[in-house]
Amino acid sequence: MGSACENRQADPSTVKQSPPSAQLGLLRLAPEELSRMQLELVPVTQGQLLSHREFPAIVQANQNELAEVTTLIRGRVVKVHVDVGQDVKKGALLAMLHSVDLGIAEGDYLKAGARLHEAELAHLRAKDLYDNKAISLAELQRREAAMKTVRAELREASNRLQLLGVPSEEIDRLDGELTIKADMPLRAPFDGRVITRNITRGEVVETNQKLFTVANLTDVWVIGNVPEKDVRFISKDQKVNVVLAAYPHAIFTGTITYVGDVLDPATRTMSLRVSVPNPERLLKPEMFAIISVYAASSPDALSVPLAAVQDGPVGKVVFVQREAGVFETRMVKLGNEEGDVVRVLEGVKVGEQVVTKGAFALKSKMEQHKIEPSL
Repeated sequence: MGSACENRQADPSTVKQSPPSAQLGLLRLAPEELSRMQLELVPVTQGQLLSHREFPAIVQANQNELAEVTTLIRGRVVKVHVDVGQDVKKGALLAMLHSVDLGIAEGDYLKAGARLHEAELAHLRAKDLYDNKAISLAELQRREAAMKTVRAELREASNRLQLLGVPSEEIDRLDGELTIKADMPLRAPFDGRVITRNITRGEVVETNQKLFTVANLTDVWVIGNVPEKDVRFISKDQKVNVVLAAYPHAIFTGTITYVGDVLDPATRTMSLRVSVPNPERLLKPEMFAIISVYAASSPDALSVPLAAVQDGPVGKVVFVQREAGVFETRMVKLGNEEGDVVRVLEGVKVGEQVVTKGAFALKSKMEQHKIEPSL
């Protein structure tokens, strides 16, 4: 009896099957379990992944084609010739100022010219007298020095007018007409559009005031902020798309012309500048925009659906089918997510079948049987 009992206890057919091997990381499912779970599998694919990133941005005028028109001398506004939104050509008259200070400077220039004329005549007379031995050499040299002094004063007066913004044509007019106008024209520095005006007729303006802003808006800047984690997707001269809140169904193409060298320590973002052609002037300064960047990965990148990835004991895992009803719990190292797929850097091979639908149920089985994932 005792021997029979011992034999029955040693019969392998009566021993309860132990859970799958923890060392192998394998999970075995009975046919009825497999049928009940209705698992779905997809192969690990290989190919180029297109990374898509979007960054908030604001449209700004091209700072290289924008000018703040100011005056170099205090004056009173006589007439304003343009208004906001008006297109102007280079050199177009924006406003006319009348300046007492300019009148004084022009008067000093005319006086210096008159003194020079007198000094030159005196020098000529002295030279004739010296040639006739009527005066000494010292007197001739004194007259010559006086002439050179006045000539320097005239150059100084001329330079002062130029520093005040008086064009050479006005200086030539002064030389010809010998009359003071004291009018200071404000002109457009280049072809563009008047986007701001801070000037009215009759007011007195100072040198620190910004009277007009002229901008060429046929090419604008779109300034965005890139989070630190996405800096690697950005490079200078890269082509990008820009979408504006004002035109949600339109896509504008631009080029990255500047990538920030330093991150903002408060926001941990990097500045990004995109130049966008704007021939129809649809993009207006201060509009909200989205910079859309696409970057391709290497052509041999491996990827699996996000649904296949589960949280394991010490990292991410996927369930790879080894044979019907047998699944290997495998640790994976992941890269970037692109839509509903994720790049896999380590852990799987191209063509291997991984579980998508039902992966969470397999994870529960793994935890129930305390199966350690394989590397």
